[in-house]
Order: sequence, then C-alpha cells, then structure tokens
Amino acid sequence: MGMGRRGNAGDDGGLHVAMFPFLAFGHIAPFVQLSKKLVAHGARVSFLSAPANITRVASLLSPSPVDLIPLELPHVDGLPPEVQSTADATPAMAELLIKAVDLTRPQVQSLLEELRPQAIFHDFAQPWLPSVAHPLGVKTVFFSVFAAVSSAFLTIPARRSLPGAFPSVEDLRLPPPGFPSPPLSCIDAVPLYQSADFSYIFKSFDGRPCVFDRVVSCMSVSSAIAIKTCREMEGPYVDYVEAQYDKPVLLAGPVVPEPLEGELEPRWAKWLDGFPAGSVIFCSFGSETVLTEEGIRELALGLELTGLPFFLVLNFPKGGDDSADAMQTLRKKLPEGFEERVKGTGVVHSGWVQQRHIMTHPAVGCFLSHAGMSSVVEGLIGGCQLVMLPQRGDQFLNARLFAGDLGVGVEVRRREKDGGFEREDVRMAVKTVMVGAEEGEEPGIRSTVRKNSQRWREFLLDQEAHTRFTAQFVDKLKEMALSR
Repeated sequence: MGMGRRGNAGDDGGLHVAMFPFLAFGHIAPFVQLSKKLVAHGARVSFLSAPANITRVASLLSPSPVDLIPLELPHVDGLPPEVQSTADATPAMAELLIKAVDLTRPQVQSLLEELRPQAIFHDFAQPWLPSVAHPLGVKTVFFSVFAAVSSAFLTIPARRSLPGAFPSVEDLRLPPPGFPSPPLSCIDAVPLYQSADFSYIFKSFDGRPCVFDRVVSCMSVSSAIAIKTCREMEGPYVDYVEAQYDKPVLLAGPVVPEPLEGELEPRWAKWLDGFPAGSVIFCSFGSETVLTEEGIRELALGLELTGLPFFLVLNFPKGGDDSADAMQTLRKKLPEGFEERVKGTGVVHSGWVQQRHIMTHPAVGCFLSHAGMSSVVEGLIGGCQLVMLPQRGDQFLNARLFAGDLGVGVEVRRREKDGGFEREDVRMAVKTVMVGAEEGEEPGIRSTVRKNSQRWREFLLDQEAHTRFTAQFVDKLKEMALSR
C-alpha cells in the first residue's frame, strides 16, 4: 500500500484517478469499494484522506495497490485536532469537518498539479474542486454515495427555484417536476415526518452553503456524475438525474459485500443453533442510529408479540463505549420484566456484533433494519426477508425503492405526523414476511415478496453481471477522462 507519489498520470498510458471522499466512513467505504473495482480493471488510484483515517482506509483497501495520501486538516475553532472523521465527532463537529475540508483547497490544488490524474472522484463537501481541477485538465466526477432515487427526489435544481428560497416541509412531500411517476415509481408523496427530516439539507450552518447547495453545485459543475447502482434496479431515476443535469451518469453497479471470512462468535452460534431454519428475527439499526425511548419500547414489545425468537441489537450515542455500560443503558429503556419474559427466546445486545455472519446463519429468516443501503443489500444476500423501519434521510427512500419498486420486503406502518409506530405495527410487518397473510391482508403478499427477494438476491450475487457493470463503468470513465 503506497504512501508516496508515483510520477505523473499517463506515464504508462493507463488510467490514473484520484479519490477524495468526505471524512465519514459511510462515505469513505463506497470510495474504497470503487477504488478496488478500478484497480482490478488496471487503473491506478491515489486516495486522499485525513492522517488519522489512513490506517483504517489502508486496511479497507488491502490488498489493492492504492497510493494513500494524507491531507493535513487546517485548524478550525471548535474542532479538536484528533477529530478527523464523523466517527469521533458530535453533529456540530461534523459541520466543522466540512469547514476543515474547504480549507484543504490549496493542498489539493498542489497535489493535483503534482499527481496530474486524468480524473478525480469527489463528494458533496467539495463543490470548489472542479474550479481547482478543470484548469489543470483534470476531469471531475461527483460520486453520490446514495441510491439514485435519493438524488432524483431530493437534490435536483428544481427543488430550489429561486436563490435563497427554501422549499417548505409541505413542498418536500411531493416529488420534483418531471420525477418518474407510476408505474415507473411508487413514490408519489412522502409522509410529513419524512419531509420534515429532508428539510435538514436546506439548513445553513455558520452562513456556509447548505448540503443541498453543495450537492447541486457539485453535480452541476462536475464533468460527470457517478452512482453506485444499475439500470435494472433504478433505471427511471438514473434517466431523470441524467436529463436534469444534462451530463454523463456513470453507473458503478450496486455495492455487494465481499465474501465472508471467519466464523460466527461461538456464544451466538450456539444460541442460534437451537432454533429451526428461518425462524429467528435479527434486528439491528447500525452503529449511528439511536431510537427514542418510545421506539425502543414498542419495537421490543412488537418483537415479543410475534412469538418468534429474536436477536435485538440497539446502540446509543458515543460516550459510553464500554459494552457493560451500554447494556446497562439499554436495560433501563426496555419494558419492565421484558428480559425475564423473553429469556431463552430473545437476545438483547448493545455494541458491535458480526452482523453478516448472523444474517447468514440458517436459523435467521428475517432482518429488521433502518433500511441503510448496505444493510438492506447484506440482508437480501444473506437470504433474509426484509422488514424496514427507516429513521432518517435516504433510508426513507431506500425503503420505498425496495418495498415498493422492487417488491422486496415490507415497511413498518407509521404515524403520518411524527413517524411513531406501535408494537402491533412491528408484529404485523414481521408476520407478513415470516408467517403469511394476516386477516384483512391481500392474499399472496408473502409468497410474492419471497419470490421477489429470491430473484433480486440471485441478481446481486451474479458475478458476471458485476464484472459487466465495472467494465462498462471503466469504458465510460476512460472515454470521458481521456477526451480533451
């Protein structure tokens, strides 16, 4: 794994690209995955990040030969020097990280003058990058780490028709003009609690450009847009984005996790071995999603009401990394007597677990998650039936894409205004995919969902398709990057 510089681009006539993701591992990971695909197809890659992230990025990239280049983060008041990714940052510090990235502009310009890649892939936090790269003859590719449906629904210029004019929460309930309509899309409107959450991208902090302005600026002025999806899954949304921005959209294909290594921890393997195939519900919301006390209570009671065995993982804000402390916090939030009642058939855990190993255990039949794209794909590939309880941002649109457009899994029913849900909503959603039609439910929904799940699982596991996606991506990238 190189840490230095290796001459100018094009020395060997090959493709040389740079990668510059935002300083959040949810953003860094897709850039790493794309880097590995490009290296496997003969490209040379230089990867830029803050020094504190380099070791972890190196381990993620291994064994691909990628040049890792540390960028010194300039001082920003209120941002401790050791905070160099959102993993260690409070929400306020995350905004200051964007400010620090803005201040790396002179360093990035010097690096591009020295490295001279043909193209640089960048993120939403660097709308200034094209003005630095284009004069040097370096093409820029804005790489969206979200599904195409998110770009199509939220970050389209028409969302803000006048400078300084913010769309209302009511406006954000409806798709933008020209958005794919039924039967191409099942998103005709979103509930109020979701549009209220979307309004965050229009908020300015410290007078700096809001997320929406940064993303739209990046997409408008870059040479091309790249999205980790494929036409088979999101064709209408890709076409819409391409038409709205009038520039090439390069499709990297859906990101599928690499083959599993190692074994499941013996204590969990032993517990799961005690249940019939496909009978256990695995429920996890990732490391950064925190449910409300009401949400924890209703989720726990809903799982109990299913009468099925379950493995529930819930995490809490940073500060108490000690797993014993985290479990103590969780126990205080669970319904009274809950752990005693579910002893033997329910596991409650706080902290890291081998999520993918658990989902591929034969006993696990259902995955209830926040509908983060990686989680949904992992669940599908693991052979689980999906139940989605999205919590913020793109997760709401991911859930619509999978449960609606692709007919994979179901969403937990929610209240229109505040997004709250009740135990019965959890029970109904799980029972729909696990046991079959409930009273008053459309017959056959379970078998249809299961057939769709199997079809999309086979598609996502088709190695020939992934090789084809990457080859087409590289061809289109070369065509754009090597043109004058």
